[in-house]
Parts: sequence; structure tokens; C-alpha cells
Amino acid sequence: MDGPPAWAQAPPGASSGTPTERPAQQHQQPQQFAAPTPVPVPVPVQQQPQRQRAESGNEAGANGMHTPASLPSTSAVRPASSSNSNSNSASNSNSNAADNQMIIPRTPDEETEDGTIRNREAATRIRDAWIYKQIRARADEFTQYRKAQVFCGTWNVNAKGKDEDLDDWLCVNWGRNGEHAPDIVAVGFQEIVDLNAVNVAVDNKSQQRSMHWVERIKATLNSAKHTNHDPMRSYTLLVQKYLVGLLVCVFVKNPHRQRVKYVHSDSVGVGVMGVMGNKGGVSVRLQFYDSTICVVCTHLAAHRENVAGRNADFNNVYTKTGFDIGDEAVKEVIRSGSLSQWATGSSSVGVADHNLVFWIGDLNYRIDESLSTERVLGLSEKRQLDELRSMDQLNIERAKGRVFQGFNEGILNFAPTYKYQPGTDMYEQRPDKKLRAPAWCDRILWMAQEQAHIQQLNYLRSELNCSDHKPVMSTFLCTIKDVIQEKRHAVYEQVMKLLDKFENQTLPMVGLDRINLDFGQLRYGQTITLPIKVTNTGNVVAQFRLVPKLDERSPCKPWMKVSPKFGMLIPGEEPATIDFTISIDNATAQALNSGREVLDDILILRLENGRDYYITVKGTYARSCFGMSVDELVSMAEPVRNIPLDPLRRAEMRESSSAMASAGLCVPKELWRIVDAIYSKGLHERDLFTTAGVPDEVMQIREALDTGKPFGPFH
Repeated sequence: MDGPPAWAQAPPGASSGTPTERPAQQHQQPQQFAAPTPVPVPVPVQQQPQRQRAESGNEAGANGMHTPASLPSTSAVRPASSSNSNSNSASNSNSNAADNQMIIPRTPDEETEDGTIRNREAATRIRDAWIYKQIRARADEFTQYRKAQVFCGTWNVNAKGKDEDLDDWLCVNWGRNGEHAPDIVAVGFQEIVDLNAVNVAVDNKSQQRSMHWVERIKATLNSAKHTNHDPMRSYTLLVQKYLVGLLVCVFVKNPHRQRVKYVHSDSVGVGVMGVMGNKGGVSVRLQFYDSTICVVCTHLAAHRENVAGRNADFNNVYTKTGFDIGDEAVKEVIRSGSLSQWATGSSSVGVADHNLVFWIGDLNYRIDESLSTERVLGLSEKRQLDELRSMDQLNIERAKGRVFQGFNEGILNFAPTYKYQPGTDMYEQRPDKKLRAPAWCDRILWMAQEQAHIQQLNYLRSELNCSDHKPVMSTFLCTIKDVIQEKRHAVYEQVMKLLDKFENQTLPMVGLDRINLDFGQLRYGQTITLPIKVTNTGNVVAQFRLVPKLDERSPCKPWMKVSPKFGMLIPGEEPATIDFTISIDNATAQALNSGREVLDDILILRLENGRDYYITVKGTYARSCFGMSVDELVSMAEPVRNIPLDPLRRAEMRESSSAMASAGLCVPKELWRIVDAIYSKGLHERDLFTTAGVPDEVMQIREALDTGKPFGPFH
């Protein structure tokens, strides 16, 4: 098997600021980034179903660690009511995404000579899908799990906000020494500017206002009160993205900065004419250690009766949001067993192609119109929320499967966050203002490929009152993957060996008794043949042929002949023999003597639907006066066998012997020796020039002329 592809290679390791790693175990308790003590949850908590744990060693496995699927029993917030119970599990919907994707090859199908339709690219993708599934199924073997806290906040600021203290929104329950401070902070805003026609069309104030809010968040997170001037307790802005009144920004705690990569952002306008930015979504995605996270901030269609418009806005943002993360990022998340978007053959990923998704914003869902505005106001002011929750439009639409499929939301145990009289904690009821029913417009939902890898610790609202909306926030305890590269590579090797084993049974295979042909020393007029035996070692018919190299027309050089150049063997058939013959004729000798050619070549034997075999051919030419011109011979005082074939060495020798040659030779010495021998011994030989000589004697005469040795006693 060839070496592993690029996506099987290990990426650079973590910096010194990352948490200490330990070897992965088959049973393993996630490590903590922050202290795992849950932030107090001021709502009734329903326990998530627990998977069965190992019975030995204090509910641990044989090596004393919990499996990732059976994390320590911490509280989790479940959907508020039975209306949410039909929310599809994100792990179910996403784990099978690869199966449900349509293969979209970029190359067309092709029809073979036998009428079979095939597409090599599609076949490769299907093969990759199988590898992806195997790697994903064995992810626990090469993954260690760590705990991280993710804070999400959303606020429709109604184009207000200057210098309010944001601690009560962003830094609730951090602890005396910041021990509960989150590792990632994701904050979304709506209406950072007035959504008037000028701002929507020109978008000339959004950048200024987005920088204002980003700087305020940064100042809050990194204040001396929270960091005690410790840079390891500070936060770094990873990315921000704005669209008219929308803004999303993500911060990461400094110790983890070096383990964040592939950060991208996108925006989708769904407002006026379906494209303007007065409504829509801004989103960011990133890879945190070896888990992928996506945060989407949206502002959906307004008005109490416009439920269908909000559903459509969600669907548009969800389907149109995409991140072109690049081929290398796609390969990395695939090799970690966490991406299904491979099937499109694109480097662009969507919202669902992430381990964790957080959807925040002013979703604008209201209390159903069957409940009067006055009754909604009364229930909201008295904090009697059960009836309001059951009539919440988002809960109703999710229960019917019409929106936010696969997402979860915690219990709405805080009063509706809209609509307030700005600067107060009272719902808007002034006579000169339109009376609106309070509603939970501002929401935070999440989706996870593995539900056991996320727990909502709280779901709260802040009492900041400069806007007509109250800010909402939620903290999540997430299980983050940290891949051990060596173990992942070992799993990949095992998967590939298994695949090769079965693929080889369906592929033609042949055995060659040798692939290196050494013809040794060859002389002028000599012909040598060396055979190679080809045996069908597979279970199917093997068809083979010699093919030319790139940019060449013949499979071999002119001085070689191959017979046969193609053939077919059925399983169990007697081996076929391919003969490789080298002949040194006059044309070949001229090319070899001049240095324009050497006895060296590589031939390609191609197995149809199989692999290529490379056959090396080499030989050494014994230089001869035959195949050389008279002008060349007369310039050589030495025997031609002593003259190197290399042009540079030959030029050096010619310079040192040219004076003697010009002074002593008027005709080639080889021609002079032949004439002298005939004159001395062959004048009385009958038919000397009409009868062919004895082959062995002819070869001996050539050898004597080339080496300068005396002639033998020829007959």
C-alpha cells in the first residue's frame, strides 16, 4: 500500500499554552479546561438519560476512566415542554449525513467498450465514504476528550448603548478568581444601527458601531477585575462579522489561541427583496482543538402574525450559509471523523457540518395570537410562564418539525425579553406607543453531532435596560476532541490494510519473475534476448500491455524489440513469456559511439484495471570501430576500446593524443591492419571477397581491431 494521503498526516502540535496532554485510553474521562463545577442553574433541571457505565472501579472501566459516552453526571437543561420533545437528535441527523448526501462528481460518466457506465470520481468518493465511516466509528481509539465552557450571548440593542456595565450579562458567576470563566465567548447583536432605508442600502455606520461593541466586550472580558492582569486569563478576538444591524464576534481564552484554526465567516441577507441586510444572519466557524464549532447570529422577520416568514428566514440562512474552508481543512476534519460534506467534492461546508452549532439572535417568535395581548402582559408581569411557554410560537413550530430541525433549547424560565420601555424594567404600555404582547424574541439554541458532548449549564437573561430587549445568555459545558496523531495514523493504516485485502481480490494481479534486465556487455553485431515470465496471481482475468512513457510514441527504444507487447491470462493459466531483445546494428552503434544513446531504459507494463509495473533495462556497450566514420578513426591513435563513450572524457583524451595521431596516421590503423593482413596472408585465398567468413572468426577479427590485440591463426 502506498503511503497515507495528506489527510492522514499529523498537523503541528499544540503550543505550550495548551492543557497538558495524556495518552488516550479506550475508557477515558474528559479533561477540564475550566473548573467543571456547574454554574448554578436557577431553573428546574431535568436529568438527561444516562448510558450504562462500567461496573468496576467506582463506576469506571478497567483502566479507571469513564468512557466519553458516560461523562460525570452533571445537570443538563432539556427542552421546556413536551412541544419540544420531537426535536430530532442532531447526532442522528448528522451521523447519517454522509449516507444521505448525493454524490456530485465534477467529471461526466463514461461508457466503456462493453457498454458499462462508470465514473471514476464517483467511485473514489464512495470509497472515501467507507473510509470516513470506519475512521469515525473508531474515533475513540485515537481521541482524548477535554471539557471546555462556551458562553453565548445575544442582545437586540435597538441602536442604543454607550457605556453600560456589561458584567451582569457577560461575566455572570465567573467565580472569585475566574475559575468558571468560559474558554470561548460568542456574542451576537441585532440592530446595532437603526434599520432605516439609508443604513440598509448604504451600510455606512455598521463598521463603526461594530467596532464600538467589540471594544466594549474586549474591555469587559479583559478588565483587571476579571483577569488580575494575568494574560493567561485574558481573551483574544478571533473574528467578527457584521451585516447592517447584525454583529457576531467570538473571543477565545489566551491559553487556547494556538489550538484555534480555520476561522471563517459568512453573512446572508434575507430582508427587503430577500437579499437586503435588514434581516438575515452572520456566522463564524472555527476548529477548536479537533472539534469544529459554528455560531450563527440572526434577526428574523418581525410581527406577531408572520410565523411563516420567520420559518422561511431561518431556512434561507441555514441553507445559504457556507464557509469555503479550503481543501486542507476539509481533509483534517475528515481524518478526525467529523465531517460529512466530503460528498459534494467541495471545500465549502455548511452549518450542519460542525460538531457543535450555536444559533443565537432575535428570532422574533412571539406568543401565539390565540392569547390576547392583555393576558400575555398580565402573565409576563406576574412571571406565570407555563401557559406562555406552551403558546410560544417557536416551541409550537419546532414541535411540528417546521423549523430548527435537529436543534435543542433549554427551559424558558425567565420572563419574556421583549418589549420593554427603554431605560426601565417595565413592559412597554405607554399610551402613545403601540401595545405589543411580550415575547421571548431573543433565543439561544444548539445542535451537536454527539448529544452527550454538550450540556447547558444555564439559560438566563440580563437586566440591562437601555434597549427594548433584554440580553440573553447561556453557558455550555462541551466535550472537545483532541486527536492523538500517532494513534489516528495507526487506525488509518489498519483500515487501509483491510480495504486493500478485499480490493485486491477483485483486481487483476500478476507476478513477474523479475523486473530488472541486465544484458551485461554487448558488442557490435550481437543480439541478446532475456525473458520475463508473467503469471496471473489474482482471481480475475489479467490483461496486460506495454505502453509508452509520457510524451513518447513507442514503449521502448529503437535498439530493443519486445514480443509480445500485450497478452491476457485467465486464473490458473500457464505463465506467459515476454522476450526483450537488444541488437547492436550499424545505426545503434553509431548512436552509442557518438554518445547520443546509452543502453538504459524503463519500460511500463500496464495491467488493465490494475497497476503499472516498471521494468528496468540496462547494458554496457563494448566500443567498436564498426559504426564509426573514417574521420573519427583516423583521429584516434589508441584502440577504440580504450576510448571512453562519455563525450567529455573522450574530448580530453583526444586533445592529448591528437598530435601523435596527426603525425603518425594517414589512414585509420584498423583499415591499415586489415589491408596488411590480406596482403601478407590472403592474396592466394580463393573467393576471399565473395564468400562469407566464419562467424566466430569474424567476431575475433573485430575484437582484435577494437582492442589492438594481434590476429589469431584464422583458417
